[in-house]
Amino acid sequence: MKSKLKALVLLFSLLSTSQIFASEKDIYEFSWLDPDKEVYVLQNRKFRKAGHLHVNAGGGITTSGAFVTSTAIQGRVGYFMTEDFGIEGLYSKNNGKENDTAKGVRSSGPQGTGTTPFRRIVDNYWGVMALWSPFYSKINTFNKIVYMDWIFGVGYSQLKEKNNKLAFQSAALANQETLETHSGVMWEAGLKFYLDQSFSIRADLTSVLYSANNVATTGTSLKTNYDATLSLGYSF
Repeated sequence: MKSKLKALVLLFSLLSTSQIFASEKDIYEFSWLDPDKEVYVLQNRKFRKAGHLHVNAGGGITTSGAFVTSTAIQGRVGYFMTEDFGIEGLYSKNNGKENDTAKGVRSSGPQGTGTTPFRRIVDNYWGVMALWSPFYSKINTFNKIVYMDWIFGVGYSQLKEKNNKLAFQSAALANQETLETHSGVMWEAGLKFYLDQSFSIRADLTSVLYSANNVATTGTSLKTNYDATLSLGYSF
């Protein structure tokens, strides 16, 4: 009993007279490692977004539209107020044409007189989004650590497209294009891979949801344009 009491008194004395400093740097500083092989725990970001302006330029493909093959060239400018929240402006110039599926529908009937496929070809769109980046990841591959941010965005967009709806009103107007402008909601999901503090590579799936008039029926319905892109970014 006396030995247990002495042990408790000794433990209390150590706790009351000793000062323990547990700073983040002290805990995760491994002096025995090569200086070039820094160690970062998951909670600590090696690269920061807060207070940095970023620009991105790149391109990709449009993944929506059964009768259209389209590419996109995009430019982005954004700013993160904190590590989690930011804003971004986007402009996309798209270039599309009818694909083989559309050509097959046109020539599928007797003596090559098939039906006319209805298609919308996006010319361009722009938008402004609020960004949310709640997740930060690290990937260890080929003895190389890749640092990555997950980015989600939502905001307002304006889209311009051309379609062939006049072809369904008169055969004489089969080659006439109708230009339309639509306002809609833009959302996106992206992955930002850091090369260093300044340069990064970003993969994005960007969608514009808008309302447009129907061709076969009266009224309007929701349409969606999806672009999958890859871009090179620079942070100031």
